[in-house]
Formats: sequence, structure tokens, C-alpha cells
Amino acid sequence: MKLTGAQMLLKCLEEEGVDVMFGFPGGAVIDIYDEIPQSSVEHILVRHEQGAIHAADGYARATGKVGVCLVTSGPGATNAVTGIATAYADSIPVVIITGQVPRPLIGNDAFQEVDIVGITRPCTKHNYLVQDIKDLAETVKQAFYLARSGRPGPVLVDLPKDVQNQIAEFHYPKEVEMRSYKPTKKPHIGQIRKVVKLLKKAKRPLFYTGGGVITSGSHEELTWLGKKMHIPVTSTLMGLGAFPGDDEMFLGMLGMHGTYAANMAVNNCDLLLAVGARFDDRVTGRIDTFAPNATIVHIDVDPTSIQKNVSVDVPLVADCKSALAALVQETEASIDDFDWKEAHGEWVDQVQEWSTTHPLTYTDDSEIIKPQFVVETIYDITKGDAIIATEVGQNQMWAAQFYKYKKPNTLLTSGGLGTMGYGFPAAMGAQRAFPDKLVIDIAGDGSIQMCIQEMMTVVCNKLPVKIVILNNGYLGMVRQWQELFYEKNYCETCMDAQPDFVKLAEAYGAAGYRVTEKKDVESTLREAFAIDKPVIVDIRVAKEENVYPMVPAGASLTEMLLV
Repeated sequence: MKLTGAQMLLKCLEEEGVDVMFGFPGGAVIDIYDEIPQSSVEHILVRHEQGAIHAADGYARATGKVGVCLVTSGPGATNAVTGIATAYADSIPVVIITGQVPRPLIGNDAFQEVDIVGITRPCTKHNYLVQDIKDLAETVKQAFYLARSGRPGPVLVDLPKDVQNQIAEFHYPKEVEMRSYKPTKKPHIGQIRKVVKLLKKAKRPLFYTGGGVITSGSHEELTWLGKKMHIPVTSTLMGLGAFPGDDEMFLGMLGMHGTYAANMAVNNCDLLLAVGARFDDRVTGRIDTFAPNATIVHIDVDPTSIQKNVSVDVPLVADCKSALAALVQETEASIDDFDWKEAHGEWVDQVQEWSTTHPLTYTDDSEIIKPQFVVETIYDITKGDAIIATEVGQNQMWAAQFYKYKKPNTLLTSGGLGTMGYGFPAAMGAQRAFPDKLVIDIAGDGSIQMCIQEMMTVVCNKLPVKIVILNNGYLGMVRQWQELFYEKNYCETCMDAQPDFVKLAEAYGAAGYRVTEKKDVESTLREAFAIDKPVIVDIRVAKEENVYPMVPAGASLTEMLLV
């Protein structure tokens, strides 16, 4: 079967089982767009290339599949770079197809030419410039393989316009093998047995879990180990949902805005089992005071993440699912011969006492709407059965603290890069993946304006995403730092000059609500969530409410500022 490069690309996507891609056309990809009507792959037209990559990212996080986006050369490609870096920081499998000027013009400063391979080299897992149509199918196969295997991440394929018009025989390889890329999947059994011995010896063990648990699909194994072995669990922002958020063994998030119980547990545990986490600075606080009494086990598929930030005692390079499954297998036979509850009972009582005496809380007010109250109300309405996306800042932290994530793949948030504007297009991608699910973007009034043009995308494609704006009239997290550490010098963080979000929603053809009184919060949210169309709910919350607990930069996890 002879195909053009454009036809071949779409055929490759079909072979990979891609059902949708997000994109924006331009001259360098016009030949691909000419073939899209004949393809089974649905294309969703976004209003900005950043929206395309974030939507593909959100689709990937919600489904566990590889997300796909298609953009043109030059500014089309560079507009996607922020989203590529976002996916890279959080290890999200995305394949980005970019158009490129014809090969003879590469390097000649041609119209809409940029070296996107060079630009994205630091923020992609790998990238390709396809110079011969005979390499196209193999390249796409490798791109998907790389994106989803090992430590997942974004892979970019740059396709020159003249290669799109070349003709060649099409053959899509069933498998791909790369000599220089062979990630370790299975754990070393000796290391597994060493971990089991440490678990039986430990009096105060603690699971510290990250996004790798969700990416690898190992939440069931983690839940079994935590419950059966009576081991408390704390999580990074990216790991929320890997262990049931309403379980008594779950301590909540740790780190800069983590719970008192989680941070105290890290400081007092004697065995810390880090699974699919990378000891990020927002988690550890001051490195030399992090888990000072603990033997540290680190399970991660990426060997470069181990010993990178924190010295560990037992490194275990493996896919999290394989490693946790091996731990389950090793301990399952002796589960009745060892009284895990008795061994860890005093420790569990202690961490639960910390949870009881220092819960996540806030000063409620009968008149002013507190943002935490709004998030709690969203949880009460949904019972945790929703996909929550967030923007970045205070709204993100309140969504992490006051909503209980019971299942994996239900929190979509930019953890590593902290990308304002991420939440809405990510919610759009998730809504396309799950049209019958309730998908909510918990946003701030500043960050929602970063990608607000995607309102047209959700309206046109009948994607009933709900945007709940915690509108405090500030760039809230920056303002909080200015209050606490810069003598309330609120320089350029006031956002009082805002659009009328209700009219804005209506202008796009969506529904809009404004809430100014606490008594109307629940009823308005219920009405908004019941409408089968996109909605913006603008809720005017307390203007100078802060996120607590908070560990100041450079401080130990135990040096928390409390409410």
C-alpha cells in the first residue's frame, strides 16, 4: 500500500489506537489536515496551541493512554512548548506532531521556521526530525513506545512539509526495539526481600507515594500493602488518588502545604518507603532535616531519580507496579504469621492522634465565602466521583487539601512546572475522554484567563466542562508570600480589573453564574453541575485568605505555619 507522508502519519495514529487528537492548522501541516476527513482519528480544533498540548496532557492523565496533539511550524510549535515542558515535568505520555518547513529550506530562516527539535530537547523525553518518508512509520512507533514506557514523557516528531508529500510503501511495525533504551521493569528479588525484612523490623513505617504509582497503575497493590500491613500513607500532589483519600490510613499530602500529620510522620518514621516520587523540594523542605530517623527505600523506574536529591539506603530500580506486586507476593504468604497491626499499632495511633489534634481547618465565617468551604461543598456534592482539574496557586492547594481523591486519574494538575492556565484545557481533554463524567476545573481568577479562549472549543464540541473560579481578586499565592515575607508589598498582584465572567461565559455560548453569598454556594453549584453545557461559576471568596499549613522556603517540615 503506497501512501503519502501525510496519509502515512494518520495511518500510524490509527494503528496506535488513537481516537482523538487536539490541534490547530497552518501551512506546514495543511497536507495532513487535507487527509484528516478520511481518517478515523477525530480532530478537535483548539483556539491556541497551548490549549492543544494541555488537552492532550489532560486526556493522557485521565485515561492512562498517550495523548496526541498536532501543530504547525514556527509559532505553532513554540506556542506548545510550555505544555510540553508541563508534561515533561510530570512524566505524562504525549506525542506532539509538529509541521516543519521543507527540508531544502531548513536552516535558511524560512517563513515560520524554528528549530523545534533544538528548542524542545531539554523538555522532551526524545524528539525526532523525520528526513525520509521511509523512516516515518518506524519513527512514530518509537515515539509512542518511548512516550508510554519506562518513565513516561512527551515525545516530539517534527515532520517537514515535503516529507508529508513523498510517497512510499506503508508498513507499520508490530513491535519496536531500541538498543540504547531498555528500561528496567522488574525489580531485583534480593532488594525486594531486603525491603520485606526492613518492614518486619520497622516500628514506624511510612509510605511516601508520588505520581509514579498512578502512572504505573499500581494503586491496588499500594492499597493492599497499606491496609494489610497497617502502614500509614502520605502522598505528593501528583500522587493524590493512588490511595483512597477517605481511608483512615491516609494522612493527606506532605510537604510545603502538607498536613501536620503527614509532615510529622515523615519526621518521626523509622522506615520511609518512597514509591514513584522524586523527593521534590516542595516535599522535602530543608534536605538535611528530611526524615532524619528513617531508613529510606526508593522505588522508581527512572534510575537518574534515585540518589538525586536525597541519599537512600535501599535503591530499587523498577516499574512501581512490578515492584509493589513483588512486595505483595513476598508478604502475602506470611501475612497471617506476622501481626502487622500489633507491630505498627502504636505508630498508627500516634499519626491518627496528630490528624485529630491538628486537622486541616480554617476559620469559617457566616458572611464571607471561604475558598476551602467551596472545595468542601464541591466534594459533598460529588461524593468524590468527579474528575478535578486545577489551575496553579492557592486554588490548586485548596483543591488538594479539601477534596478527597478516592481513585487514581481523578486529579489533573501541573505539579512540577506549576503552569497557570493548565487546568481548563486539561479538563477539556478529560471531558472528551469521558463525556458522561462530571469534569470540574477549580480555578483562580488570574490563572483562568491564561487559556480562557478554549471556552469556544468546549462550546463547539459540546464538552460540558464546569469552571469554578475561586475569585479573590488577587494572584493569590504570590500575594500570600508578599504578605508573609515581603511586608504586604502587594506589587502587581491585585486583579481587581477583571472581565465580567458571567457575561464572558454567555458571550461564548456557555452558562454563567455569580455567587456572592455563602447561602447560595451549594444550590448554585448543584444547578451548574446539572446543566449539560459548559459553565463558569464565579464565586467571590475571601480576598486575603491564606493556604495553611505552610512550610517557609528553606525550613524543615516540622517548622509549619499553622492557621
